[in-house]
Amino acid sequence: MSVYALDFGTTSTGMPTHLYRLKNAAGMEVDITDIGASIVAVRLPREDGTLLDVALGYDEPGRYEHNDPFLGTVVGRCANRVAGASFELDGRTYELTANEGQNTLHSGRDMWSARLWDGATIGKKGDRRKGAHADTAIFGLLSPDGDQGFPGELDVRVTYRLTDDNELVITYDAQPGLSTIVNLTNHSYWNLNGHTSGSVLDHMLHVAAEYYTPTGPGNIPDGRKVKVAGTPFDFRAQKRLGQDLTNRLSGYDHNYLLDTGGRLKLVATLVGDKTGIRMDVSSDLPALQVYTGQLLDVDNAKEGARYDAFAGIALETQYVPDAIHHKAFEQPVFSPEKPFHSRTTFRFAW
Repeated sequence: MSVYALDFGTTSTGMPTHLYRLKNAAGMEVDITDIGASIVAVRLPREDGTLLDVALGYDEPGRYEHNDPFLGTVVGRCANRVAGASFELDGRTYELTANEGQNTLHSGRDMWSARLWDGATIGKKGDRRKGAHADTAIFGLLSPDGDQGFPGELDVRVTYRLTDDNELVITYDAQPGLSTIVNLTNHSYWNLNGHTSGSVLDHMLHVAAEYYTPTGPGNIPDGRKVKVAGTPFDFRAQKRLGQDLTNRLSGYDHNYLLDTGGRLKLVATLVGDKTGIRMDVSSDLPALQVYTGQLLDVDNAKEGARYDAFAGIALETQYVPDAIHHKAFEQPVFSPEKPFHSRTTFRFAW
């Protein structure tokens, strides 16, 4: 076990869990647990010498075992939704678990958010001296053939790195044993006024997207791409999150198409209305799910906090939801010859 790991209690089966703490020269801290490779806390130093935690989370490992809102977790094998809880690949049909009506959400069963990952940290330039600060944490999971209904073994590694530029870099690598779907994301909820501060609807958001994917029943994309211009989904010019919310649109849980071309690009910016803290999101993936947390209903979260509706916003970089049933969208299909590799960064300024 790394010298940078802290005890985080035990799972319901008595397995020890840990927090892996990253620090940088500015005093920023990031805590990640080996349950779900989940971000537990992101603390930013303030002028008064205190640290402000801007990520929603829990204080106890048991809460991550039953993490229905997916606070901070890595989601896989397939983030977001799959229509009809099944898909066809290479002439064979694979059955998943319907856990949202007739559809699959975030892979349906035995979710990665509740699993204990292998974890380790690395200090700067490999420094592993006791008391030194780690800047990198690496988490591994071996997903067996047939796991969650998906074909082939999948060897997954997720690397978190905290830079001295206050950038949290998440790198995903997954080596399939067979052709399979791989669509990985991090499901952190952000509140740049502080995780206990209430609604994010006065936060300012910019999304660099000309198009979104409209949905039908079950929030499944219907295969179209529609221009955001003239709709409540237009965040090309930074605006208040709640500006265009009406009785018809009670919150956002919508997918935007990104023009990354597989290269790391700035795709979104979030600004806290009370603190002025800015978070820039960059990714090389083709889509971004914006979810304003309107279904949040969490008691006794971190530091005893309660998370009500709109207590945080999730900005999930990924492939288009249900892309496997819409061949016009870039396909999240990977194979032994084509492993999955992606990077998303969250850069903070205050």
